[in-house]
Amino acid sequence: MPRIPLIAGNWKMHKTAGEGAALVRALLADPLPSRVEVAVCPPFTALGEVRSALGGSTVRLGAQDMYWEAQGAFTGEISPVMLRDLGCTYVIVGHSERRQFFGETDDTAARKAGAAFAHGLIPILCVGERLEERDGGRTEAVVVRQTTQGTERIDPVLASTLVIAYEPVWAIGTGRAASGEEANRVIGLIRRALAERFGENVAARIRILYGGSVTPEVAAEFSSQPEIDGALVGGASLDAGKFRKIVEASAA
Repeated sequence: MPRIPLIAGNWKMHKTAGEGAALVRALLADPLPSRVEVAVCPPFTALGEVRSALGGSTVRLGAQDMYWEAQGAFTGEISPVMLRDLGCTYVIVGHSERRQFFGETDDTAARKAGAAFAHGLIPILCVGERLEERDGGRTEAVVVRQTTQGTERIDPVLASTLVIAYEPVWAIGTGRAASGEEANRVIGLIRRALAERFGENVAARIRILYGGSVTPEVAAEFSSQPEIDGALVGGASLDAGKFRKIVEASAA
């Protein structure tokens, strides 16, 4: 079956609850294309208000991170059970900023991805190489390792609903996007790694997104590539008009 494109907005540490609700209302002012799935991932503090603003729309709610335990003495953390209670469908795990600034590892990402599935959430597992890794010719080794180790705790029965986001770290927030052709090549490597892990049939159903300075101007270039199934959008998702244009480009 064809993979339905997913456009997910990662708001990062932006938007209060009221600002987030206003952004969603602006996004929903006109119907979104039906051939694309859309998700927004606000900060934890805005999840409740954004959920209310989404109402009965088809836009999914996602979170930007979580801890892998259901409950416990983990001050400052939020659990998958809490995210489900807030109405989340998706949760981002293993984002490069979590790895870079907060010391998270492939094992951390694997624990979170496994726990997300165990509690009814769909993980968006992020993988991607740093600039020095790319310049050193290690792109394939890095993304295959992150994909293989990051999926170690995922039940193969559930794996077809997994989402992977390929985000070359050197392209995040820099305005420097990989070319569509190059992103497609690397995502093909990721899909082959998934086939080794889960089998060809499952790998063919897993959606793999591109992320890294995705803007309305480059969205069509990526959406036209056969291996790319949508985008994880950062800065452009904070503007309803820009985000809508990215969604529309993926539906074309």
